[in-house]
Amino acid sequence: MNRTLLSATLAVALAACAPPSYGPGHTAAWISDVTTLPGPIAPAALAPVPDIPGGPITPPPVAAPLAAYADTALHIIATARADRGAYEKLTQLTDTIGARLSGSKQLDEAIKWAVASFQADGFPVHTEKVMVPHWVRNTADASITAPIARALQITALGGSVATPKGGITAPVVVVKSFDDLESKKAQLEGAIVLYDVPLPAYTDENHSGYGDVAPVRRQGPSRAAKYGAVAVLMRSVTARSLRTPHTGALDYDPAQPKIPAVAVSVEDSELLARLAAKGPVRVKLRMDPKMLPDVASANVVAELRGREKPDEIVVIAAHIDSWDIGQGAHDDGAGVVTVMQAVAVLKKLGLTPRRTIRVVLYTNEENGERGGSTYAKTHAAELPQHVLAIEHDSGAFAPTGFSVKAKGDAQQRVSLRLAQIALLLAPLGMHESKTGFGGADVGYMVDGGVATAGLMTDFRTYFDVHHSEADTLDKVDPAILADDVAAMAATAYIVADLPDRIDGPNAPGAAPPF
Repeated sequence: MNRTLLSATLAVALAACAPPSYGPGHTAAWISDVTTLPGPIAPAALAPVPDIPGGPITPPPVAAPLAAYADTALHIIATARADRGAYEKLTQLTDTIGARLSGSKQLDEAIKWAVASFQADGFPVHTEKVMVPHWVRNTADASITAPIARALQITALGGSVATPKGGITAPVVVVKSFDDLESKKAQLEGAIVLYDVPLPAYTDENHSGYGDVAPVRRQGPSRAAKYGAVAVLMRSVTARSLRTPHTGALDYDPAQPKIPAVAVSVEDSELLARLAAKGPVRVKLRMDPKMLPDVASANVVAELRGREKPDEIVVIAAHIDSWDIGQGAHDDGAGVVTVMQAVAVLKKLGLTPRRTIRVVLYTNEENGERGGSTYAKTHAAELPQHVLAIEHDSGAFAPTGFSVKAKGDAQQRVSLRLAQIALLLAPLGMHESKTGFGGADVGYMVDGGVATAGLMTDFRTYFDVHHSEADTLDKVDPAILADDVAAMAATAYIVADLPDRIDGPNAPGAAPPF
């Protein structure tokens, strides 16, 4: 099938694949006016696909055998869009179980729930033991004591140590970067450091700015402790805020003292910075988190077994844990129910691919990534049989494409071939494939030779709620979540059913098979 004919076929099929209307009460609540953001990302099935690095990837015409899946892709899309199973599962996970930090009873409940859900859908399922950290947040409060008296909105950073029992009262030194920290190191002895580092506003679909600011949160406490700081306040990693602090993990440097660290709301960070620009500021901080001994958790593993090459595996994955605030609806409850429902849709359609599709729900992504690292070690001998591992950890937003990480030439090959699969998924708005990052959990398999891919979404508003009390079910649109299921189900099926491995090289001198 040539590109023109394929494009026309997909355009005609759009009406048949129209998302269902779920009626009043199912419009996702949101905390920001998205009309202030760039316009919606339009489907561009035949446009060059951006690649980072190395310039755009322009997929060649979709040829056999890939074009043979056009009708099947449309059938999967239509079925997934008419299905509410993912939203129903997400409702159970968020409203009934809620936040699911490693070591918590809620995470244990979520793992049992996932096993029971797979069994109810007719899939063989088992768990694989993982030892995980057990950090408990407890209480935290902070206030400005001079030049004004005012309470601050804070939440402890994941893994932080406690303050002394009576708390810490100290002057505040505001820094804008690590370079700024170095320039003010003489002022840091006995001080509380405020990292007033804003997350850039989301300006395009390829760069959120999170990767630029999150290292400040992770490394900031130890870098400040090096110069005698007694605590850290971290401006929440979000561009838009309603005075809601956003948590996240920190990484203590064993060579430096461990000091308490909290996230402060954007509004309070900016207030402190304004006050400090006029004169001395003092803050009191009290918090009592605890790090307890490691406890047993588990990855959940279920399979749709392949009909011809069952020992070859396509993984679709998400992480079942979340932070202990909010409900973990977007991060990563949406990913969990997307991969669960993807295989349920395929089973409903009677589609059994050549290869096995393995669903992995990883534990402990948020504050240790031990689920991902343990899976890679446990399945080390089996990794050569892993054809591709696709992770969904980008929220319940409209699917846009794939981000690929693999070793050597496989990275460019897989990215190109996934760009061609995106042509088949144009009714969903899928239009891009790039190289760079496949996912935190599946990334542990890259050194074992496994190609990885992240399902990318239009997540311009993701960091509005990320790691905060606002990450709740009402922020999820059921119709968009169904589109994520469609994208994952169709991609997993096509990759698992192709005659040749998607990560394999072309035969010398042969025409490209994709």
